[in-house]
Amino acid sequence: MSFLSDTELQEIASAIEAAERKTDGELVTVIARAADPYSYIPVLWPALIALALPAPLLLAWPSMAAEHVYAAQIGLFIVLEILLLIPAAKVAVVPRSVKHRRARRLAREQFIEQGLHRTRDRTGVLVFVSIAERYVEIIADAGINDKVPTDSWDKMVGAFVADVRAGRVADGFLAVVSAAGDLLAEHFPRTEEPKNELPNRVVEI
Repeated sequence: MSFLSDTELQEIASAIEAAERKTDGELVTVIARAADPYSYIPVLWPALIALALPAPLLLAWPSMAAEHVYAAQIGLFIVLEILLLIPAAKVAVVPRSVKHRRARRLAREQFIEQGLHRTRDRTGVLVFVSIAERYVEIIADAGINDKVPTDSWDKMVGAFVADVRAGRVADGFLAVVSAAGDLLAEHFPRTEEPKNELPNRVVEI
């Protein structure tokens, strides 16, 4: 299932093409459903909570039979496991630091996988978003970073994160592509005919 319609994908591709006509920079956009499957969550959290259950139960009902405590643990484990099989619930219990660490790792993997490090003048820029983590990152190659301070991207990232939280993913992409194109044109104006070393389409993973 795509987060973006065919029309939105075409609009973003056209925006990338328009941005690249003004600059020697190369923009690549990647959208991920989630940075990690977090497969361990539906087992880990129910197990930890079920193991902690006997203490409050026995404090409330000191005479509760051991078999009843055990049955309550099993029941709670099953209920929680079913709940945490729901993707939104599963991601919600993952610590924010863990989610961002996984998303950062995937962004860097995509930078390499999409070939941004192989442009002739090292002018590739990755715009990466992972929906489940509500995470956005812009990664520029060495040729860009030599002239554009890394904090120049912060405002774009913050605006895109707000759009992702509000469900306006396509709008976020269009805005950040336009802003990135303007910034790149300021520091890396077009000096020759467009070479388009990297694809303009949105990469969905």
